[in-house]
Amino acid sequence: MKKIKNESELIKAAIAAGARYCEARGVVQFESTDSAYEKTLYIYRQMVRDKLIHPLPENQVSIKSVQHKLAVWYAKQLPEGHPLLK
Repeated sequence: MKKIKNESELIKAAIAAGARYCEARGVVQFESTDSAYEKTLYIYRQMVRDKLIHPLPENQVSIKSVQHKLAVWYAKQLPEGHPLLK
């Protein structure tokens, strides 16, 4: 897994965007008490179900690999020249 620039900021933004996506679809209503771990895994599983991202093999699913996968997905959604991509 190759680390990408600004990965921690991309992860935070990806979780926020993923939460908005899932809530807009009406599949979940996240609470303020939900942990980032729970949100991250739920968002990942929903995006795999909706075929927005390719699934990881089940034996490789960990919080770090899922966060990286979401960060890569979010980076691809950003327009060229966005500050997070520099």
